[in-house]
Amino acid sequence: MARFSVCGGDDGEGPSNNHQSRKRQRLPSIDEDEEDAENSDAGSSGEEEEEETQNQGRRNESEERGSTSDESDREMVNEDKRFGKLVNGQSSSSCKDSSISVTLLDPDVLDCPICCEALKIPIFQCDNGHLACSSCCTKVRNRCPSCTLPIGYIRCRGMEKVLETSRVSCANAKYGCRETTTYVTRFSHEETCVFSPCSCPILKCNFTGYYKDLNNHVRAEHKDAVIPFVWNNRLKITLDLNEKPTILQEANDGEVIVVQSFWASHAVTVIVSCIAPLARRVCNLSCSLVNINADNFLKQEFVVKNRRKVMNEPPECGFLLIPSYLYQTLNVQICIWRGALLSSTLSC
Repeated sequence: MARFSVCGGDDGEGPSNNHQSRKRQRLPSIDEDEEDAENSDAGSSGEEEEEETQNQGRRNESEERGSTSDESDREMVNEDKRFGKLVNGQSSSSCKDSSISVTLLDPDVLDCPICCEALKIPIFQCDNGHLACSSCCTKVRNRCPSCTLPIGYIRCRGMEKVLETSRVSCANAKYGCRETTTYVTRFSHEETCVFSPCSCPILKCNFTGYYKDLNNHVRAEHKDAVIPFVWNNRLKITLDLNEKPTILQEANDGEVIVVQSFWASHAVTVIVSCIAPLARRVCNLSCSLVNINADNFLKQEFVVKNRRKVMNEPPECGFLLIPSYLYQTLNVQICIWRGALLSSTLSC
């Protein structure tokens, strides 16, 4: 009787690999050859049995292929589920949180071609795609200056999206600022940035840098050119009528104060400034100036303005005006303190 070896039958071991299944074939045994040689009469019955066995083998192989196909389909479905989970789960969030660095070879493309200022939402375009900010559309009477087509009625959503999602580094990054802002708001940030560079008030000194570094620079390099003072204490100084600034420096904290006098019509204007960024949270100071002579007493209290460099022009506010008949000897008493004005309760 013939015996056949079929891999991956009904023994529950699972399907074999495709390479083995393609090579399956009937392998006659030694007993089969001997039986065919001795009993040629029974050839027909053996052929029938052989044919039945082959059919059974083909059925098993077909079932095996079906099982393999089902397993492959299940694996594909599971893989699709895993992929969908990655896309809809952690992987998608990581892709959303990730960012790329883009370099604009010509940053002027984000500026309005009419006013040359940064584009601000809403942004409009004409039928030819020329852009303009909303205020410029009114200025040009809704006529594109490039092609004379109507402009101011079609929003450019694409450019608006670019501006909304773009982030730029602060121009003061080299002085220590790590802030990033949108392209539209970068100028307003830089105007009040704590790291805005400040210039040394000492004549012929070109030092420029972060205001705390400037304070250390003045203390180290110009110690003999400044007058030390202490918060809430009066200090008597003599002003230079040639508009040469008088430089003060707080003894402990190191803030640099500049007192200047300017000639005006029949008067002298005296101002007090702190060399610091324009940010309100930096060096919030107030002061009082008192001019005393034999017969007159002048007193003015005001907020000390932050300035990043020495002013060469008199300010519009925040100064002491001394009439011409009193400035023969311009000796004043100054008192500086942190915080708001003390008004009538001035303690210094």
